[in-house]
Amino acid sequence: MTIETTPHLISVEAAAPKLKQVTAGVLEVAYLESGPSDGPVVILLHGFPYDVHAYAAVVEELTRAGRRCIVPFLRGFGPTRFLSSDTPRSGQQAALGADLLALMDALEIPDAVLGGYDWGGRAACIVAALWPERVRGLVSCNTGYNIQNIPASHLPIDPYRESQSWYVYYFNTERGRAGLTVNGAALCRLLWRMWSPSWSFTEDEFARSSAAQENPDFIDVVIHSYRHRLAAAPGDPALEDIERRLAAQPPITVPSIVLHGDDNALDPPVESDPSASKFTGPYQRRRLKGVGHNPPQEAPAAFADAILSLI
Repeated sequence: MTIETTPHLISVEAAAPKLKQVTAGVLEVAYLESGPSDGPVVILLHGFPYDVHAYAAVVEELTRAGRRCIVPFLRGFGPTRFLSSDTPRSGQQAALGADLLALMDALEIPDAVLGGYDWGGRAACIVAALWPERVRGLVSCNTGYNIQNIPASHLPIDPYRESQSWYVYYFNTERGRAGLTVNGAALCRLLWRMWSPSWSFTEDEFARSSAAQENPDFIDVVIHSYRHRLAAAPGDPALEDIERRLAAQPPITVPSIVLHGDDNALDPPVESDPSASKFTGPYQRRRLKGVGHNPPQEAPAAFADAILSLI
């Protein structure tokens, strides 16, 4: 299914989301909350190198429809902080999934519709796969089944995809760590432009999100994320059981919609759907014309419609 999109058309009067904090697992999680407290819960999860502002227009639409929206800053982003200096600054996939589950427990949310892309899509897919009783529905972007197959990380992929993953290999070097430290904003702006070549974001839009990278743990979490996925860095021992379960590539059984931007240069869509076999419940794939790697910010109406169709 291909959907025509017109980005940034949502314009709704809505109360400003409130920035809140809660102790959840190993983190003090900062999150935006909006909408009625008794409404069906939607948790929206940003990616790298983005932040909660990716969902501003989506949240306006969802709260207008009576949904309670929770939009957390992921570990290493914005005001979210680790509780202990002894906790490994891990960015591995198991950490993202564990953080999301801990947030739901801390907020006493028995189940929710989850939406995410990039790192946030990975967290949402992990919880949907391992704890399906906590997920009423899932919206995952681009990759679709966004659970890394780390045991197979040594296998080469299509040469074009390898070339688009240059930043992964860059971050696996000390030169890459230094580059992210010294030229972080310029590097992340470049990724925005490369991954969404048809998205004309403004400098103000980029600056609002890039402020989240001033978190003191941002560099360590990002570098560990990209090294762990290539089996080039050890994981947090406390998360080994989750990683073991993810290595089996568990199916996702909850109702799911995958949104794939046709202009996503990082993960270009193909006519076949390689993720489809991993979704064993009700499943749709929607391709979005004129949209790149960041669907909720580039096409908020389409993203909100996908969420609402699952509730």
